[in-house]
Amino acid sequence: MCGTRHAGTARALPWAIVVSPSVLDVVACVLVTGTALFVSAVRRWLRARRRGFGTLADEATFATLHTISRASPSLRAGLDRESARKAAKHLRILLGAEAVALVAVQQPDADIDADADIDADADTGVGDCDGHATDTAAGARADTDTGADDERGRLLVWEGPGGDAHACQALLHAQPVLASGRPRVVAPELNGCDDPLCRIRVAMIAPLSVEGRVEGAIAAYGPGASAARVRAVGEVARWVSSQLELAELDSSRARLAEAEMRALRAQISPHFVYNSLTTIASFVRTDPERARELLLDFADFARYSFRNPRDFTTLADELRSIDRYLLLERARFGDRLQFSVEVAPEVLPVAMPFLSLQPLVENAIRHGMEGSRESFHIRIVARDAGAEAAISVEDDGVGMDPDRLREVLSAGAGPAGRERRAGAGAGIGLANVDERMRQVYGDEYGMTVETALGAGAKVNLRVPKYRPGVFPD
Repeated sequence: MCGTRHAGTARALPWAIVVSPSVLDVVACVLVTGTALFVSAVRRWLRARRRGFGTLADEATFATLHTISRASPSLRAGLDRESARKAAKHLRILLGAEAVALVAVQQPDADIDADADIDADADTGVGDCDGHATDTAAGARADTDTGADDERGRLLVWEGPGGDAHACQALLHAQPVLASGRPRVVAPELNGCDDPLCRIRVAMIAPLSVEGRVEGAIAAYGPGASAARVRAVGEVARWVSSQLELAELDSSRARLAEAEMRALRAQISPHFVYNSLTTIASFVRTDPERARELLLDFADFARYSFRNPRDFTTLADELRSIDRYLLLERARFGDRLQFSVEVAPEVLPVAMPFLSLQPLVENAIRHGMEGSRESFHIRIVARDAGAEAAISVEDDGVGMDPDRLREVLSAGAGPAGRERRAGAGAGIGLANVDERMRQVYGDEYGMTVETALGAGAKVNLRVPKYRPGVFPD
């Protein structure tokens, strides 16, 4: 009976049967679940490692390089208040310092007021070094104005907290470094801070040198100094110095390019100006309307040729100037001078250094027609060549000896090169155009010339359709 009643109950209430797990079952379940979670975490870590960096050292290296890349562009502009303001926050991260100050050597004839280019609404935190500075939030950037200057140096920027109390001291701390060119460490007792919670205790200062001249100093502030930190400040100072040297090199290149452009303008033949005006004058009585048109052409050519030397232009503007030049020369030589221009519309907007083609055309007329009374033809072609514009200036004149051409181009466009070409009667503007094309686009874009005695000459240029930093005015 009992067995029968039990079976009947089981069939009637199957949901009431409860199985109690043992301790071993619980432990096994926990182990299996934990193992699965561990394996999943390891897999996620391996995937993250494959996607990112393998070690903390790799991550630290990447962070350092990233910070350096952020600071470089502003330093390449030279050492002034604006570049120091932009670079200081990255230098502070790079050094792991509580605060960073940049100091520049005061030039004897510098106009301090002109250099203080900080707007009235800039987030300054240090005013005059007499304690009247306005306070800023901790950690905010604090730029200086002309109050933080003296006869030896000027404080460009204080980056970090404590600027209201310590910024003026940075200039005093840096003066021995500016004078001697040797790094120094300022001990806590010389820092003069009475705030027990202030972490600006020690200053590690290193000079910034450009070609052996001390141009400034970088000061890193923190609660303490160590040999490693002092070496780090020295290494960062050397890196900043290298960027300032590159900035000076860039400035020298710009000055050189401007000087070469002035030289190129000076090479625009005075005879051309004189002959053009004489030709225009000859038409005043016989054909006043023609004289008026030629005078306008001459004015357009002169206006274009003497524009800002640092500008770039478009191929369309360059060809328009050449058209004016050829019309003036055609008025002088008559039917002896023939010219044709073939241009693909796609390349007309291409940017290029201005006065890149006119010297080539002038050189072709001046030397291609030399000693000849026969008709002379110039053909200018600009065609689309994919990512480049292919430009050629070809004439059927007397040509040039290839060895002589090689000598002209190797002489360069500087004063020494002009002296070597003096009296030779060849090469006006060729070397200048070649050097400028190489400087702007690279050596692979140098000018090529096909010529031989009695066979005319063909000058070829390749101009990229796009190059960073090259934009028409």
